[in-house]
Amino acid sequence: MHIGRIRRLLPALGIALALACVAAPRAHAAADPAKVLRLASPDIEALDPQQYDDDPSYQVITAIFEGLYQFDYLASPTRLSPRTATALPEITDNGLTWTVHVKPGIYFTPDPAFGGKRRELTAADYVYSLKRWLDPNLHRGGEAVITGLVVGARAVVDAARKPGAHFDYAAPMAGLRALDRYTLQLKLNEAVHPPIEFFLTLGACAQEVVEAAGRDIGGRPVGTGPYMLKDWKRGSRVTLVANPDYRATRFPPTSDKAYAALEAQMAGKTLPRIGEIDINVIEEDSVRVLEFERGNLDYITLHSSVANRLLAGNTLRADLAARGVVRYATPEPFVFFIYFNIEDPVVGGMGKEGIALRRAMMLAFDARAAIDVLSGGQALPANQLVAPRVVGHDPAFGDKSLYDPAAANALLDRLGYARPGATGFRNRPDGKPLQVTMGLRTGAISTELATLIRRNFDAVGIHVEFHMAPFQDLIKEIERGKFSAYYGGYGGIPFAYGILQQLDSRAPSVQNVSHFRFADYDRAMDAFLHSDDPKQQTAEALKMAAIARTYVPMFPVMYRLQNEFVQPWLQGFAPQLFATYWQYLDIDLARKNRAH
Repeated sequence: MHIGRIRRLLPALGIALALACVAAPRAHAAADPAKVLRLASPDIEALDPQQYDDDPSYQVITAIFEGLYQFDYLASPTRLSPRTATALPEITDNGLTWTVHVKPGIYFTPDPAFGGKRRELTAADYVYSLKRWLDPNLHRGGEAVITGLVVGARAVVDAARKPGAHFDYAAPMAGLRALDRYTLQLKLNEAVHPPIEFFLTLGACAQEVVEAAGRDIGGRPVGTGPYMLKDWKRGSRVTLVANPDYRATRFPPTSDKAYAALEAQMAGKTLPRIGEIDINVIEEDSVRVLEFERGNLDYITLHSSVANRLLAGNTLRADLAARGVVRYATPEPFVFFIYFNIEDPVVGGMGKEGIALRRAMMLAFDARAAIDVLSGGQALPANQLVAPRVVGHDPAFGDKSLYDPAAANALLDRLGYARPGATGFRNRPDGKPLQVTMGLRTGAISTELATLIRRNFDAVGIHVEFHMAPFQDLIKEIERGKFSAYYGGYGGIPFAYGILQQLDSRAPSVQNVSHFRFADYDRAMDAFLHSDDPKQQTAEALKMAAIARTYVPMFPVMYRLQNEFVQPWLQGFAPQLFATYWQYLDIDLARKNRAH
């Protein structure tokens, strides 16, 4: 599955970071080495805040690196909350100028690149790090929307795109400057705020570390966050330890009565409390459930039918409730799609035959059956591009299914996809056999999905084969355009522009993996970005969804329900929708010991 945040929903290599280049004074003694948070995750690819493209990597990155802001842990709807900034941005000049002040006295964790000296975080670090997000030559391919918004960014980015050129980080960019050691200023061409709000959540890295690490920067994470890398055995385990130089923080205040008990539980505690985070790479959800039931994981997040193993009907099993386990169920800010490669010789093309084939596959796919198979009812059918609880989603639009195999058969017949033989499978209009290859992540749940897809497509005469690959391998193939079709998810931020950008012709291929180019879609995207009226934004999002239904570069399948199950000894936990907030958690060791 392909997941993006904006991210896409693997021989063991031990990587240990040098932790003690310099003796850093301890800021406080709250983090207890005896308190170990035990988690499970799919494998991760890179711990670089500007070059990740998968959700598992992002979850770890947000514990190591810090943006100026984060999405508030407890607010609903979410909003920006200062992280290394002193306060919210000072927005002037009719929304075109943003000024942010960085807290003095924040330091990067030790690294040999610092020459044995403490290295303070400054505004210049954010200038450098935010420029990295725009660099078209890095793994993500840059960021088209923000490049167009920041004054002076387009010229620098376009120069870097020329053959043999590199991004000039020293080149002046009038819209992204450090006014002094602790003051950052952005100047915008237009007052389009959601992309800039997301931009300011990106983590800061130190230029000298990036340059010293070179291509290995994804395995050498040096940030200012509450945790630092202790050990990374690829495909097996990631271990973080509390940053001994991290500033003391408190649990975030909230006026939401739903979190009053949580706030009271954490009142007065100096954070972070947990001394170590042990992340085991466990690809199979069923194994995670077993480990949680044994008490070996402190919380698990499930999105598939395997969640029903911990439920009776739609409520927590009585034995788990008696143990004090708590369940949180929330629609996640992701949408799962079937994607097509418009440049593929079989399913691609913008001619009537290619469009008809993709549309027929959309009509032949039974999304409600997929929800039963993949999620055991723990999802909602999707017919919009934008997830629930995100501006641009219309809850009044309904959930009418597009499933219509009769219409799919009629469409294929009309466009010359004939059934010449006894197999019942169709030929392409040029007479060659029609065979579609679909990429799926390895795992038991994908085997079940493959069975459903084969049954759906067999019913309309489309011969489908499956390419199963580990998560990270599949992501790499997709981003290189080496696929015909695949199933995966995208999303993870509270703004719709990221998920809508997947079909923007100006977006890099890492985002627009379908290679879809359509001027009317781009115009609707521009109208969405330039509006501050939620009703108009929703109208433009629905217009883009209608274009996607017509030309079918991808089609939505489901909005999953995020089920989080939490052990009774874990304190401070709230649903982790937009990032991980491990620094706000605590473990009641006495209660945990009694449970074991």
